[in-house]
Amino acid sequence: MGSDTLGTPEVSPLAPLARPVSARGRIRLRASGRGVRAAAFLLPAAVALWVTSLREVRLDAMGDLGLLQVLPVTFWVALGLLVVGFCVAAGDRRTPHGCYALYTLALIAVIHATPPLLYSELRYAWAWKHVAVIDAMVRHNGEVPDAEGLGIYNQWPGFFQFNALLLRAAGLESALAYALWSQVLVNVLTLGPLLLIYRSLTTDRRLIWGAVWIYYSCAWVGQDYFAPQAFTFLLYTAVIAVVVRQLPSSRTPNRGVPRSWGWPPGLFVVLVVMEAAIITSHQLSPLMLISALLLLALPRANRRVVLPALAAAVLLNLAWYATVARPYVVENLGSFVKAVTRPEANVWSGLNRLADAAPSQVVVSWIDRGLSGGVFLLAAAAYVVHRWTRRTPMPLLALSPLPLALINAYGGEMAFRAYMFALPAAAFLIAALLIPHLSRISFRTPVVVVVLLAMLGGLMFGYYSKEAMNRFSADEVAATRYVTTRTPPGSLIVSVTFAAPGLEMHYDQHERAELTSEGLEARRLMGRDPLAGLEPILGRAGGRPAYIVLSRAQEADVRLNGSMPADFTRRLETALSGAPGFTAVYRSADAVVYRFDPPSEGRTR
Repeated sequence: MGSDTLGTPEVSPLAPLARPVSARGRIRLRASGRGVRAAAFLLPAAVALWVTSLREVRLDAMGDLGLLQVLPVTFWVALGLLVVGFCVAAGDRRTPHGCYALYTLALIAVIHATPPLLYSELRYAWAWKHVAVIDAMVRHNGEVPDAEGLGIYNQWPGFFQFNALLLRAAGLESALAYALWSQVLVNVLTLGPLLLIYRSLTTDRRLIWGAVWIYYSCAWVGQDYFAPQAFTFLLYTAVIAVVVRQLPSSRTPNRGVPRSWGWPPGLFVVLVVMEAAIITSHQLSPLMLISALLLLALPRANRRVVLPALAAAVLLNLAWYATVARPYVVENLGSFVKAVTRPEANVWSGLNRLADAAPSQVVVSWIDRGLSGGVFLLAAAAYVVHRWTRRTPMPLLALSPLPLALINAYGGEMAFRAYMFALPAAAFLIAALLIPHLSRISFRTPVVVVVLLAMLGGLMFGYYSKEAMNRFSADEVAATRYVTTRTPPGSLIVSVTFAAPGLEMHYDQHERAELTSEGLEARRLMGRDPLAGLEPILGRAGGRPAYIVLSRAQEADVRLNGSMPADFTRRLETALSGAPGFTAVYRSADAVVYRFDPPSEGRTR
């Protein structure tokens, strides 16, 4: 083969590794055992430092950079030791799978177990909303009432029905019992499909686990919380893993299957079941899957395997659109068609929302974009430098989400979702570019270590910088529980932003209003005079009780995202505390609830 690596003859990892036969090679192999021993020492040291560092965290000291500001130096030292230890392990050909697995699990724990170990309550308001939808399904025998527009979950109920089934089977009252740890669980489970994909392409342990490490170091988008997207992304990787393993280019293609049919019947049934679970649980993930299978079907050699999987996905999706999801499709068909004609607007919709954000969040956003751009640039470099990667399905899979980013904005999030779905393939390409340089000491070795450290640092900014609004204290949970369980049915519940834990609980029994979701003119009026802007919203109660929930996380949300003036929440609370008709019925360190009693007829305020 040619010499298209950086000064090193290219050896394709697509074939089993050759055993060294020279005396020099045997001596190098025996000496390399030192790397395994060093890695085995660094791993427990890193984990011990991480665990002890959590005792020093003061959550009440969080500012505009969230957890990044309160994690002690020992936490960052632990993270650095993990990266160095993994690089040492990857530099030794004799490092066993078990060592790599322990390092990967430790990385998952440091990234994803830190919040649930530090927080007493479930983080992220959307996760609380999904818990509320599951609760509504359980209370209404599988149907979600359409109050507040949440009936859309009846059209993609797979994730929620699955969790309702788990609750019944386990005898649990609420998904809160396990949702707190869902991010850890999802990431651990995703490890299985990733390994299946990468082991279908190479026997090189360093390349396999290097790709896994890079994936977890760059997955900053944060769509792994308790949500249908996390559930369907896990299934998406599983479907891709099964398909890739069946391809002729796979290192372990299925043997004994007739040439006219690329699938064992039992395995194909499993594949269709996973596709059905994706299609019934999420709007976007099925389209990402279809796009990936379309590109995988481009090489003629793949079609015997890919076309049956693609046909099943397309037919199931069309059937779902024509039946269960028909109301949503009919209502939004016009906007879909309009979006297709505006590709530039779709791409930039998620990248132009920094004008009102806090300066810290502008910096974080550019770090995230830099990490995303760096991932695609490194993947492209691997494609150019290592010709053998072009014989794998990874370049096609890395490109497969991009067409969708051109034809739909997905609420301004499509560019980030495209990155998320491209990352498993891009990580393998980057590993092919970087990991071989760890096998022998050269000037490139520290460069690779620095790049891996930079990837992980970028991820930490994306993951932890918004924790001031994503974390909820017990006081905030108690405040929202008060207004959702102890107020009269039909009451109007008003919040400043969406960053409140569990306001959707029993949502079918109350009416909701969110101040930052009001029209531009209404928000401008509230910004000038909070009470004057609040008055028409309270008028919607029509004489029914109204409750206003203010909290620390909502104040942080306003400050970080700039949806209202930074001091709006405090000015609103000051105005409510001195206005007639408003009574504080719940107050704690992090939250306050005001009840509004409409003035009696003939009485002025």
